[in-house]
Amino acid sequence: MEKVVFIVNPVSGGRDKARIIALIDKYIDRTRFVHETITTRYRGHATEIARDTDADIVVAVGGDGTVSEVAQGLAGSKKALGIIPCGSGDGLALHMGISRNPKKAILGLNGSVIKTMDYGLVCGRPFFCTTGMGFDAIVGQEFASSKTRGLWTYIITALKTWIHFQPEQYTVEADGEKWSGRAAMITVGNVNQWGNNAKITPNASAADGLFDITIVEPFRTWEIPGLAFMLLTGKADKSGRTVCLRGANVHIHREKPGVIHYDGDPCEEGEDLEIRMVPQSLRITVPTNKAI
Repeated sequence: MEKVVFIVNPVSGGRDKARIIALIDKYIDRTRFVHETITTRYRGHATEIARDTDADIVVAVGGDGTVSEVAQGLAGSKKALGIIPCGSGDGLALHMGISRNPKKAILGLNGSVIKTMDYGLVCGRPFFCTTGMGFDAIVGQEFASSKTRGLWTYIITALKTWIHFQPEQYTVEADGEKWSGRAAMITVGNVNQWGNNAKITPNASAADGLFDITIVEPFRTWEIPGLAFMLLTGKADKSGRTVCLRGANVHIHREKPGVIHYDGDPCEEGEDLEIRMVPQSLRITVPTNKAI
């Protein structure tokens, strides 16, 4: 029997976690797993629980922030990450083919296999989906301070931010390949999306030892619907406004210090950013036959 610990963030995504806990108790495969549920009480608590437990699989029940906290506690260990997604974006879960329907996600866990994925470090901070700077990082900072969550809150925040946004000058180097110019945003992806199937790095693999980097050059307001369509159809790399690079070691220089995000979590960093790949260092449960 495998031991599974479900780490529940009671506030992520505005979802009723009592219902999800009831679904876990009802649908978990008791012939394969013995399980317990622990609710987090403060920021960073999920990392502590994941690090200290003797479980075989540690399941994050929450959004990208909860998933990131749990993953940080598991990276480099023999314990595997599982996900019951219930956040605003759920980027890692969607990349891995995990359903956002809690019942389906639990049933999927019952039949899952374990694979090993890469993760990244930006200025020493771990990230598992994407890190970036520019417009999306500023929006992420504003969204983090919002009293409400969800996709519509994010969209409204983005539209308000766009009114006063100004692109910056960057130099990006990835394994010897170099680009310089003005950009609206730069995303370094370990997986293919920010969340909500907005595939900013559509060709990214979490198991190839390389980041996919999408540089979005300055664009006009009337171009936003077309760019959004390409994001949601997995064709961001085909846009005339994007430049794509790949590499395991990335250096980015920008005009001035400012906000960046790692898995949507905003922080302030300097002009120079070092982003390093940590290959094959996190075990994760995924649907059978799912390429990661």
